Amino acid sequence: MIDYRLLQALVAVVQQGGFERAARQLHLTQSAISQRIRQLEEQLGQPVLLRSTPPEPTALGLRLCNHFQQVRQLEAGLGLDAEASAQQVIRLTTNADSLATWLPAALAEVESESGIQVQYELVVEDQDVGLRRMKRGEVMACLCSSAQPVNGGKVAALGSMRYRALLSPGLRQASAALIPDAVHQIPCLVFNRDDRLQHRFLKEQLGLEQEPQQIHLCPSSEGFVQMARAGLGFGMVPELQVQALLASGALVDLIPGRWLDIPLYWHCWQTESPLLALLRQAVIRQAATSLSSA
Repeated sequence: MIDYRLLQALVAVVQQGGFERAARQLHLTQSAISQRIRQLEEQLGQPVLLRSTPPEPTALGLRLCNHFQQVRQLEAGLGLDAEASAQQVIRLTTNADSLATWLPAALAEVESESGIQVQYELVVEDQDVGLRRMKRGEVMACLCSSAQPVNGGKVAALGSMRYRALLSPGLRQASAALIPDAVHQIPCLVFNRDDRLQHRFLKEQLGLEQEPQQIHLCPSSEGFVQMARAGLGFGMVPELQVQALLASGALVDLIPGRWLDIPLYWHCWQTESPLLALLRQAVIRQAATSLSSA
């Protein structure tokens, strides 16, 4: 059984960015904080902190911080922790395109309805791989494209985000001879190395087995759109994000009438705190107004 005073010291060091600030927060001496961290590591037989500046949790340390925050939320829901009731941490994984479009409205709704000051810690991952963070116990909830729940978790279908292969009018005109049979020769925008949407589009919608020959990596939803507008390549962009640009003609379809609908799912643990239940409900409501039907 882990002593939760030791976990509290770990969380304080991580959140406050150092042992001295953690000591002030918990009204302890710095040596007492250090002793609790050492005791925790001795019990577990491995480090929970990297002694960097500021200190960073190890993979195990991150799981322990996440576990401690979940326990605090459950205790707050039972009225057992007045301090936790005033401010709570929610750590979740989301894909960048949801964060750039509809998800922030759901996050804001939680704080407004609960009256609790929520500290969000968002981990941005591609929608195809985000669930691995939850499988490792690093986050409390996950928004991704996987429908398979993790062990001890549950899942809710949210709807689909439509992605269109878009590029600037100038690049489309210059590349007209390559469309549709040699689209892989047109420069391509890719969010990161986990992003396979462009490759899926070429294969599923055009029947092309070839990988894009020239790729630009751009790990920013907003930057991705700006690079497409600048004529640097075509990319799979959520329709929800660029409706005004489509209406003005600043972006056009690579292949009119072809797109990918990517389903999104909300994952959470079966043991759900009242605050996380409120977040799940807000996400489902906001998704219903923003996404296509599942």
